This record gives sequence, structure tokens and C-alpha cells, in this order.
Amino acid sequence: MKNPEPSNDFDQLAKHAAQCSRYFSRLLEAEPVWLEILRGDHRSAADADLIRRWLDELPAADEAQLSRALRMLRKRVMLHLILRDLGGLCDLQEVMTAMTALAELSVQRAQAMMMETLSAQFGQPIGADSGAAQQMLVIGMGKLGGGELNVSSDIDLIFVYPEEGETNGARSLSNHEFFSRLGRKVIALVNDLTADGYVFRVDMRLRPYGDSGPLAMSFTALEEYLVAQGREWERYAWIKARVISPLGDARIAELEQLAQPFVFRKYLDFGAFDSMRKLHVQIRAEVVRRDRQDNIKLGAGGIREIEFIAQVFQLIRGGRDARLRIKPTRKVLQLLAQEGELQADVVQKLDESYVFLRNLEHRLQYLDDQQTQMLPEGEEQRAIIARAMGYADYAALLAELDPLREFVSTQFEAVFGSKQGEHDDSLWHENGDRDALAAQLTAAGYAEASELAGILMQMRASGRYRQLPDISRQRMDSLVPRFIKLCATESHADAALRRALTLLEAIARRAAYLAFLAEYPQALPRLMRILGASAWAGDYLAQHPILLDELLDTRELYVAPDWQALDAQLLEQLDAHHGDTEHEMDVLRQFRQVQTFHLLAMDLQGVLPLEKLSDHLSDLADMILRHVLRLCWRDARKKHIEQPKFAVIAYGKLGGKELGYASDLDLVFLYDDDPDAGQIYARLGQRINTLVSSYTAAGRLYEVDLRLRPNGDSGLLVSSTEAFESYQREHAWVWEHQALTRARFCAGDPAVGEKFEQIRKSILCLPRDTEKLKEDVREMRRKMHEGHPNTTELFDIKHDSGGMVDIEFMVQFIVLAHASRYPQLTKNSGNLALLQTAAELHLIEQDISTALQAHYRELRRLQHQMRLNNQSPCRIEQGKLDTSAVRSLWMKLFGK
Repeated sequence: MKNPEPSNDFDQLAKHAAQCSRYFSRLLEAEPVWLEILRGDHRSAADADLIRRWLDELPAADEAQLSRALRMLRKRVMLHLILRDLGGLCDLQEVMTAMTALAELSVQRAQAMMMETLSAQFGQPIGADSGAAQQMLVIGMGKLGGGELNVSSDIDLIFVYPEEGETNGARSLSNHEFFSRLGRKVIALVNDLTADGYVFRVDMRLRPYGDSGPLAMSFTALEEYLVAQGREWERYAWIKARVISPLGDARIAELEQLAQPFVFRKYLDFGAFDSMRKLHVQIRAEVVRRDRQDNIKLGAGGIREIEFIAQVFQLIRGGRDARLRIKPTRKVLQLLAQEGELQADVVQKLDESYVFLRNLEHRLQYLDDQQTQMLPEGEEQRAIIARAMGYADYAALLAELDPLREFVSTQFEAVFGSKQGEHDDSLWHENGDRDALAAQLTAAGYAEASELAGILMQMRASGRYRQLPDISRQRMDSLVPRFIKLCATESHADAALRRALTLLEAIARRAAYLAFLAEYPQALPRLMRILGASAWAGDYLAQHPILLDELLDTRELYVAPDWQALDAQLLEQLDAHHGDTEHEMDVLRQFRQVQTFHLLAMDLQGVLPLEKLSDHLSDLADMILRHVLRLCWRDARKKHIEQPKFAVIAYGKLGGKELGYASDLDLVFLYDDDPDAGQIYARLGQRINTLVSSYTAAGRLYEVDLRLRPNGDSGLLVSSTEAFESYQREHAWVWEHQALTRARFCAGDPAVGEKFEQIRKSILCLPRDTEKLKEDVREMRRKMHEGHPNTTELFDIKHDSGGMVDIEFMVQFIVLAHASRYPQLTKNSGNLALLQTAAELHLIEQDISTALQAHYRELRRLQHQMRLNNQSPCRIEQGKLDTSAVRSLWMKLFGK
């Protein structure tokens, strides 16, 4: 639309408005006095305050007066908007906001007056359960709920009330009858055509059961309907549902909570694509049947297609992302661009198209105040609409409108068009022959073709497949041939296909994930690449299929984590479920799974070195523990201080920042507070352990091992720093001091963490009898050998002589033997750094240190690769690795 330059000449503005709106002319002809009123206030923006002030100036003491006042108000608002909009004095947002404010104010005043009238006759409606006075809540649906009303729109309403019961007057009515009467009177005041016209046409067909349903319904009845009978198109309708009257009612939040699970699923609802695609097909069919292709709302490339694009992503992701539960279409589009769901340039053009189409819609309606979205047929009307849109003629208008609608239609097809594509049925045929299928698989490059053919035939014949809903079977029929074709290009094609079919079987009964794979074929190559590279990744996806969604945005998938930003993001997600422990636990689990999967994707892509991966996995665990501690203390029943003087100490792999994907967490809990607080902190430690290690529907955070605490399983769950130090000095075994070399503070009160670090250093720096220490370490190493016997001819890279444990024990021995003279050895910098420090201190030779560092890196790399493919224990051919440097240093340190 070509916006006119705003004119300071009121007469020129009024003349232009009259030329473009016959309705404007008729109003001024009927009420000439309004011209001067309009002259006085046409520069004022039409907002809710101005409209309310205009209504307050009109007599409205009884039903008849209010009826006339509301109709006069609408005319004044329409005159004001037509002049300002056609004259370039306001934008689309002002028009939509003003019409929405007019509708809300009209309903609010009508409800307030009729509530007072009916209450005088029958008394107040009282809830049978609560005994509290009841109010009817008016829900605005559609464009009213979204704050996007057009100038000749009807308004879609639903009437609900919290509880059944009856009124407390002398002439009692049931709450249902009372609110039904109230609803009818509100409708009449707003909808009925009188000598003064009407305010808004009221449409009640979106209520449960439509025209055949009760006019007003209790919260309980509404919930039962939505759960048992709510249809997919109603989810779409309820996205924009918003209580418009009375404002500020205490029960609004309860109503929103009731409807939210119906509209926004807890999971990612990719089935929404197909549901909305079918709804749109029905709309398109009706458009064709009624010959309405020139309808700029319902026709191809129209307003509805832009709304559908925005709302399908709300349905899919709104259950997990509260930000997507907003109402206005334009704001949703902007958020989709920010989230990377749609490209920013596409969103910008969709937004511009929406504004153009809505402005055109208003000019079509300004003409005669008709609810129409049809392009005009007559030459006179076409000329008027072109002038109102700022074009020289109708051809110039179409020259801009037609490409715009083509763009919108193209984007709609990009989102909703069928993604099934062509597939080779012979690879997945009900009556297929196993030998023939095996031959095809062989030709495609599969080495284990006969076995894979058997798996495919068995899947097709299984009861699980046959019992799937039709749409799910159709999706599987489309996906399996694609899987076969894509996996054939992977270096480990047979393993990739086997894992892909296992994943498909695991998610077959979960229609949303089948829908995801069908709707996003661009994610399939990335999925097959991951499955081909790692069996563990396939198992992880099968356990947590919600992670499939992470394959969509490669911009995020392969970007190193920004832990500070992610920490803030996690806090925001947790705050959205404040006080709901179950949801908070799910948020933590899903957050950990998503970040783990991102790291896994980078790892398999070869862009993340193993040491950096371990750092990131350790940082993630630290973050999770910090939030778990915060939540547990927040919910603690007995608290004597605002912030706990409590610390989580990490040992083992987490302590040494060598965490793997499936590593458990070795933890110790300490506090530095009044001894009487011990019980409080014991409950806190128990709660942390429960939240971290327990299973929910979303899985488990981590397996936790608390046996490294003083006195192990028989010791207290939580120790004071004083008791911890005493134990370490007087009762700890040498192996416990070995474990201390890899311990660090990871969550809680930094002051307690610093106290722990002081204790740790002091213990590690104690003078020791070197010979006795050697004997103790050798004895512990012998016990570990016995605990992990290897009767094969293979080399166990962790437990056999020359393996990882030998190197770790030697580093720990060096620290314990020499830290009294060289305190720098107490730094928890990891085995590699400590080996280098030992060389720099001339405790071991540099060439030995260098060789051990390289060997340790290679052992970790091999272990990591084998665990990615579920190989445990991790064993390789004898002689494949040179372990001489390990054995040489062991002999030098221990003599055996």
C-alpha cells in the first residue's frame, strides 16, 4: 500500500474519506454535527482511554440508554478511524487496537449492567463448592482474542463460569440458568440491530458443541469437553482465547491453566502440520465451491494462510516454549524469526504482506461497512479501492497484490506442502520377497543384506506395525525407503540402517515423532550420519526422541555452548514452572539431554576435541547441580538462613573434568555452619540426590555415587567441614587421599568451597613415608586388577597393566609423595597437566612425561570411540599400543 502523506487540511481529509467510504458519507449526512466533532479530535490516536472517555460522555443509566450509547460510540469510532486511516494519520495497529478496545468495552459495560439487573431479581450466583460469589467470564476468540479485530468484524465469544450452584435471592436460579440469561442479554445489547444500528455481530459457534451446546458452561464441563471431545480445529481456535470481561477476575488464571494442556501439548506436536493442512484443504474447497478465489482472507495467498503459518509453530512448540503462547500474529512471526524457525527475510516479507492485506481488507469494509474480504467486481468500486490504497488505478493495485499473494502461497506450501516425496515401494512391500529385497539391498551397497532384509520383513509383518493408525503407517511406508537410501551412503551403512530401524520401531507409536521425520526430510541426512557414527547416539535418541527436533537448526547444533547464556536460559525455563517440582525436574532433564545431544553432534562431526568435550560435559553437570541445589533449598521446609552454607564436592571423572556422556557423578556434600544445622543439611543432601538420580517420564539426570564420603556407605550423608578435615587427617585410607587429588568444589556456597580447597591442599601436602605410600598404592592397584580380571587375549585399555588406571595411579602417587615440597602439584589441573608439572619439577623425565601424555590421550580417545558404539569393556588387540613408557615409569616409581 502506498501510504498518503498526512495532510493538515481537515476538509481535504474528510473529502478523501467520503470519496473512499460511502459509509462515512452516510454517517455524516445523517448526523452533520459529527463533522465538527471529528474536526476537533481527529488528531487524537484512537486508543482505549479515548474510546472509554467518549462512552462516558453518553447517557447510559439503563439498558435502553446503554444500547443506544454503544451504537453511537461505534459510529464515532468508525468515523474517527476511517478519516485517520485513509488520511495516513494512523497505521494498521491503531485500527486493530481501537476496534478491539471498542469490542471489549462494549461487552464489559453490557455484562456489568445486565449482571446488576439480574442479581437484583435473583440474587448473586454462589459456587456450590467454594461458597463464593461467581462471575461469568467472557472469552474473546479469534481476532478479538488476538487484539486484531477488523473494522466490520463479528466477535467470537464463549461464556464460562467457575462453579455450578445457585443464586442466593428469594427467586433462586441455578448458576447455569442465571449465566445463560446473562449471556443472552449481553448478546442482545451488543448484537441486535435497532434503529441506531448494531455494535458487533456476535458469533457463539466456537463454544463447546457449537450451536447445539449450552450458551454458558462451568469450568468443569468445559474441561471435560476439551479433554474428551475437543477437536484439532478447536485447538487452533483456542490459541487466541483471552478473557475480555470482567478484567482482573481472580479465576482467569485458573481458566487459562485449564485450557492450556488442550491447546499446547507437553511434547513437540509435529502432528499439527497434518491437522492444519487438512483444515486448510477444507477451507480451500469451500472457497472454490463458493467461487471465492478473490477472497483476500480465505483465498490462496490470503490472510488466513499467514495466520496458519504463525499458529502451526505455536501448536507444535507452545507446550515447551511459553513465549510462543502470545496472541498477535505479527508478534508470533517476529518470534519465529528470532528462534530460527523461519528465515528473517521471509518473516519480514510475510509481515509486510499481512499489513498490506489487512489494510486492503479494511478499505473493502470501509466502503459500505460490510463484512467482506472479496475483491470488487464493478469498475466504480475497483477505482474507489485503488484510490483508498493509494494507487492510480486498479491495475496498479493488482500489480502489487498478485505477486504478494503468490509469495504468501509459496511460503504456505513450503510449510504445509506434502513432504512425502517419491519412494521405492519395492524396498518396503507387504508381499515382498526376502531374497529379492536382499538382492536390492546388496545392489545398494549393504554387506549384511540378507539379515537386514529379514529385519525389514519382520517389521512389516509385525503386529505393532499393523496396529498403527493409518496416518502413522503411511508415514512409516514413506520413511523406510528413505532410510534405506540415505544409510547406504554412510561409511557404516549396515550399522546405520539397523540403528535407524531400531529408532523407528521405538517411536512408531508416538505419532508426533513420526510426523517430525515426515515433515522435515532435511533433517534425515543428519540423523543417518549420527546413527552411522554411534550406536550410543542411536540408543540415546530412542530413549529421548524429543531430541530429534535439535537436528533442524544446524546453526545451533554445531556451535560451542555459551554456558553463561545457557545458564540464564535454564533459569528462565525453570522460573516459568516455579513451584511445580515435576515440571522443573522435566525441564532440567530435557535441558541436560539437549545440551548433551548438541555436544554429541559436534563430537561426531569432529569439531570438538575430546578434552574440550569433557570440559563441556563437566560444566553442564556443574550447572545442573547448581540449579538442583537452588531448587532444593528453595523448597526446604526448615530453613534457618536465606542461603545455605553448603557445598557439593565433585570427585572422580567430574572432579577431574574428564566426564563422559554416560558417566555417573561421584559427589560429597559438606556444610560449614552451626552443628545444630546438620539435620537440615542432611535432608538437603538427600533431596539433591533424589532429584538428580530419580527417574521421571523425561528420564534421569545422572546416576549418583556417594560412597566417597567419609566412612563410605556407613557414614553420614552430609559432613561438616570440621568433621571432613578430621576424618581426612585421622581415619582416611590412602586411596581416599588419592581420590582427593581429583576433587573440586562444583556447586553451592563458594566460601564452603574455598574451605574445602584449603583442607584438600593441606591434606595433600602432608609429609608421607614414601616407602609406605608405595606399598599402599601398589596394594590398591593389585585389588583393582583382581576386581577387573581379563581372561581374554585382548588388552583392556583401562584396567590392564600399561592402561589408564596405571597412569592415574602414578600421577596420584607423585602428588601425594611430593606435594609437601611442591604445593603446585595439588592443583586439580588434570592428569595431563600434572604429568607436565612433574617433568618440570624433575620428578620424572620429560621424554617419559611427553610419551605418557600422548599415550593417555590415545587411551582416552580409544575408550571414547568404543563407548560411542557401546563396546564395554574397552579392549583391543595386544601389541597395538606401545605401553613401554607406562611400564618403565611404574618400575621406576614402584619397583614392581
